[in-house]
Amino acid sequence: MDEILKVENLHTYFHTYRGTLKALTDVSFSLYPGEILGLVGETGCGKSVTARSIIRLIKEPGKIEKGKIIYKDKDLLMLSEEEMRSIRGKEISMIFQEPMTSLNPVLKIGTLMSEVIMVHKRINRKKALKIAKKMLKEVKMPDPEGVLNKYPFELSGGMRQRIMIAMALSSNPEILIADEPTTALDVTIQGQILKLIIELSQKRRTSVLLITHDLGVVANVADRVIVMYAGNIVEEGNVKKIFTNPSHPYTQGLLKSLPSLAKEGEELSTIPGTLPNLIYPPKGCFFYDRCEVRQEYCKEEKPEKFHLGENHYVWCHKIKNEKMERLGYGKPA
Repeated sequence: MDEILKVENLHTYFHTYRGTLKALTDVSFSLYPGEILGLVGETGCGKSVTARSIIRLIKEPGKIEKGKIIYKDKDLLMLSEEEMRSIRGKEISMIFQEPMTSLNPVLKIGTLMSEVIMVHKRINRKKALKIAKKMLKEVKMPDPEGVLNKYPFELSGGMRQRIMIAMALSSNPEILIADEPTTALDVTIQGQILKLIIELSQKRRTSVLLITHDLGVVANVADRVIVMYAGNIVEEGNVKKIFTNPSHPYTQGLLKSLPSLAKEGEELSTIPGTLPNLIYPPKGCFFYDRCEVRQEYCKEEKPEKFHLGENHYVWCHKIKNEKMERLGYGKPA
């Protein structure tokens, strides 16, 4: 199956007065039609920067230094801003973390939604409002007519998030980027929003890039998962494979730190240390200082993508060398 989006060797830097912060380093992955791809990692690992780079919303002092973002045989980084505007929001839509920062508090929902629809579909306000009402019904919003006449502050967090989803899908995009769509919502509402995203993805064959720090969310929603650390991808594979056989020490640490009833009364497992300073990134593996199975050679050379089998990939010297040894290639020099 051909990918609908292909990110190749993406580097995004922020040029600050303290130095150049390398937020993304050599990030590459593909998104396929109708797929839900989870992008996970702790705060500061580069998830949101990846999303904003795809739709070219990186502002000064940030800059996409190099790489390719191929969408339908077009490199988005080569398009003019006018050409990009015709794609952003229409063919590639994004749901941002906090709806209240995206919804103008002094405008009613009907006005907010109709303006977005009018821009993308080039229709009058009456027709746009009709589509807005239809979209609110599609995201299972109670009393759509009444909601159109309300202000954002009059609605709950879950209702505002449904509005963001409705607005993002109103132009029938090929790709939906959902950046932490359940942050600050209670568990019940989280489940409803995630179920809604799955249903709409399946119904419309929309590809979804789901960004989250919550591995539990990914386990229940995504088809494949990419694990990021310090602006790098460290592991990639289908959800079942990653959760049953995590290979990278960072992925293993994330899974061990998940709370569960089985751990009731036990102290939660944590990953010691903090993210490296990306203004002065390490020479070798970025996870070296926090890794419990590190080897001396990990400090000197950055790991490359290694195929473990069944669409499972890892960026780890130790895992690569262990597998190579099992295959009879001997120990590393």
